[in-house]
Amino acid sequence: MTEQPTTDAWGIDASWIDALDTEHTIAPETIDRLRQVIGRPPADLLETAPIVARPGDALEVDEADVECEDGQTRHVDGELPEDFPLGYHRLRTPDGRERRLIVSPGRCWLPEGWRGWGWAVQLYATRGRDSWGIGDLGDLRTVRELAQAQGAGFVLVNPLHAVAPTPEQEASPYLPATRRFRNPVYLRVAEVPGAEGVDLEADAGRALSDAELIDRDAIWAHKRRVLRRVFDTGADQGPFREWWWHQGQPLMDWATWCALADVHGPDWHTWPEELRDPRGAAVAAFVTGNESEVAFHAWLQYVVDLQLSAATEGLTVIQDLPIGVSGGGADAWAWQEVLASGVSVGAPPDAFNSTGQDWGSPPLVPWRLQAAGYEPFIQSIRATMAGAGGLRVDHVMGLFRLWWVPSDGSAADGAYVRYPYEDLLDIVALESHRAQAIVVGEDLGTVEEGVREAMAEHGILSYRLLWFEDDEPATWPTTAMAAVTTHDLPTVAGLWTGADLTEQREHGTGTDEELERGRDSLLAHLPGVPAGASPAQAVEAAHRRLATAPSVLLSATLDDALAEERRPNMPGTTERPNWQLPLSVPAEDLAGHPGVQTVARVLAEGLAPHLPTEKRKGGRGKKKK
Repeated sequence: MTEQPTTDAWGIDASWIDALDTEHTIAPETIDRLRQVIGRPPADLLETAPIVARPGDALEVDEADVECEDGQTRHVDGELPEDFPLGYHRLRTPDGRERRLIVSPGRCWLPEGWRGWGWAVQLYATRGRDSWGIGDLGDLRTVRELAQAQGAGFVLVNPLHAVAPTPEQEASPYLPATRRFRNPVYLRVAEVPGAEGVDLEADAGRALSDAELIDRDAIWAHKRRVLRRVFDTGADQGPFREWWWHQGQPLMDWATWCALADVHGPDWHTWPEELRDPRGAAVAAFVTGNESEVAFHAWLQYVVDLQLSAATEGLTVIQDLPIGVSGGGADAWAWQEVLASGVSVGAPPDAFNSTGQDWGSPPLVPWRLQAAGYEPFIQSIRATMAGAGGLRVDHVMGLFRLWWVPSDGSAADGAYVRYPYEDLLDIVALESHRAQAIVVGEDLGTVEEGVREAMAEHGILSYRLLWFEDDEPATWPTTAMAAVTTHDLPTVAGLWTGADLTEQREHGTGTDEELERGRDSLLAHLPGVPAGASPAQAVEAAHRRLATAPSVLLSATLDDALAEERRPNMPGTTERPNWQLPLSVPAEDLAGHPGVQTVARVLAEGLAPHLPTEKRKGGRGKKKK
């Protein structure tokens, strides 16, 4: 067993171990820099931070009264009774001290004996004939209906979180302005309440789909103009206002930030100083003077909520949680006291990137997150799970440790900072239990010892890829989501034809030798496929192999089913149109596409031998509404 690195009082690891088991020592100047950013944790942190426990656990306090969420008060003597209610409570000790008490079931929700296969969808790429240049929530409904008709158990979608409402729209779904609210660019405008009363300029909207790439700037400009026209009619204002009242301060912060961004730009650091404080008098005055603009951005979230609920009805839709947010965005503005400044999240050097990676998101400071009662994390998890029945946690290793990159250095100059992972995993389990949502952790790449064991203990499904695993799929764990590839890796057709290799060469992502070796290593996962096979045959062969896995979830991308040669994203490239490539087949035609039919049949056939008899007769696990 590899010895764990030494961690200091700030949570910084003194060294890190790469995939080849080589230890690298962190430079003293890096540690000093990160200590300055983190700040010394308060001496009484362990006495004031939330207590996260499970029914039956011993507590850190001998005696206390607990004011429970439901209003009841219960007395505890050193441990929680087995019947103690789950949830977020307030604990008071006899000397008057108060702490948050979070009681978790300890394991995520998963229907007993259930297995399912499903489609992984880049929604922006899944355009239909009525789409306005980008796949929308109407198209998600079409995909959901397709999945239900084929007997699928779930749909996995890219992050739907909102970006700044300004020009130069952020293309990457993994760098949102918030992890609590969703992107109105996905609205099907014609189905918004009140849309029937205005000129939608629908022909101009549909014409946006004629473009070869997804032009988010043009699409959002058109959608926003029409949506504002709908909002200004005042239609459906009663239900919206009631809904808004129940959303509380988080939505008010989001709508206010959007209205401020419209005036001052998408990075709050560049705003007039008096507007950088969300609770300041200047912000309150701005809201008073711009009530209509703030209400418009709140209303957009209302209609997104309506359409998402309709699009996901009756099927588990697994939503993706990015590792972080934009440093200039709404969450960073609202939670600036909890986020670190002068650093960003990334990854250390590895075999695929010798200089490391910088993902651009500011990390949460661990001790400040605890001091905030874990509220930023709770809200992000809860909002992403809401109403759909599933959650995929991108880079789940970030709940254990994150690679912090100082702004004045390269990604290779960073260090790992530790997080209170047991508390965070218990919170995920509590939110999963409440939402009855399946949870998948994206644990690809270098995974330190203990991570997958902790995930299994908490009922978080692992992630297994055909491209990465050396073992036969039949030997993969049952507690996993199994797939061929992801949005960052080659599609089957792109790998098979060599088109992905050609594109990598064009963008200089490696030497010819490195790229050829990488392609050969992936092709080795398609044994027995004849050299002259068509891309469609290679796709079928890959999924027949995948279908032998006993994993709880089997996932296939629409890109693979359509034999698309270009992957959605090629990491390390800046000139390539990442996150802008539409699928070649309209959403309405997916059901009749031979590749989609073949992949669905192959996965369903692979699933059948592993199902109990009653499941084979047509029953399958469903989320409760």
